[in-house]
Amino acid sequence: MFDIAAELSRWAEEGREFAVATVVAVDGSAPRAPGAALAVDSEGTAIGSVSGGCVEGAVYDLCVQAFKDGETVLERFGYSDEDAFAVGLTCGGVIDVMVTPVGPEAPASAVLRSALSAAARGEPTALARVVRGPVELLGRALLVRPDGSYEGCLGGHPDLERTAVAEARALLDAGRTGTVELSEDGSHCPGGLMLLVESSVPPPRMIVFGAIDFAAALVRAGKFLGYHVTVCDARPVFATRGRFPEADDIVVDWPHRYLRRTETDGRTVLCVLTHDAKFDVPLLKAALRLPVAYVGAMGSRRTHADRERRLRETGVSERELTRLRSPIGLDLGARSPEETAMSIVAEIIAVRRGGTGVPLTGLETPIHRDGRERGTAAAA
Repeated sequence: MFDIAAELSRWAEEGREFAVATVVAVDGSAPRAPGAALAVDSEGTAIGSVSGGCVEGAVYDLCVQAFKDGETVLERFGYSDEDAFAVGLTCGGVIDVMVTPVGPEAPASAVLRSALSAAARGEPTALARVVRGPVELLGRALLVRPDGSYEGCLGGHPDLERTAVAEARALLDAGRTGTVELSEDGSHCPGGLMLLVESSVPPPRMIVFGAIDFAAALVRAGKFLGYHVTVCDARPVFATRGRFPEADDIVVDWPHRYLRRTETDGRTVLCVLTHDAKFDVPLLKAALRLPVAYVGAMGSRRTHADRERRLRETGVSERELTRLRSPIGLDLGARSPEETAMSIVAEIIAVRRGGTGVPLTGLETPIHRDGRERGTAAAA
């Protein structure tokens, strides 16, 4: 739901009534992961998506019905060879969709509005909702903040909310959306309650070192993917707003010095395009010891070999060197800055999602994976 939080928060502020359909579980191949949402307001305006288009019409109708009934409902969409007219996913998977009305009289509306408002402001927030269990608890919600404070009520056993808050905080800390199975007494016991925990966290960072023409194209690609993009270069004549109008931040400083003082986390990607040993070596020495998601460096194979030799001489270990993606990017045959940017972000996505980077044609592994991000390599 947080993928359309900004618009939904505006609807709530305007006093509009609406219903939100959220993907709460996926089995097999499906185009959208848990947390994806479609919303319909009382005037029939729709935003968002829960599939590649194959079940949108049916979900739209469920949202409209939710206005009339004022009740949260759970619906399953799959694919049936026996019924050619059934609404389902042509990709063969199964999704469970929960439809929740949001209005003055609707249960949990206050919690949902608070969660949407916090997400729209960029505040770290986790929304935990009951998506499987007793009918009377379906749709009950908690808004959980990083400090453990929360709004809402799940009902049931007194330990249930305490356990739900702890699980939501853990997923929020990791910046992940996922499901948690609990019993009604709050213990981890499959078959009781299932919570969908949606995490809204600030966008991940992409730091591009080296204010070159390839960097300008990479900035645009990074922004398209939702990164907060910073360009850093020690040369003020090149690191300018005029050359990088789409960057969120432009920093004039030595790259390794800036990296040591700026904030990074397990979702941060570092793209080293400086292509100069006096910048690359001290920067990569620092970068390879940080628990970030990705470290890539531009250069030919000869440049890469020389760079590795220099890094070893400064004390970088073989284990640390295995984290370096160089030459940067996937083999797409890229030539232009824009094509090169595509090869870089393609590799970043593959690393993040556990993809192989090979053509899907002839590949027998699942097209749509479980949506979980791969863990980052530990800093040595």
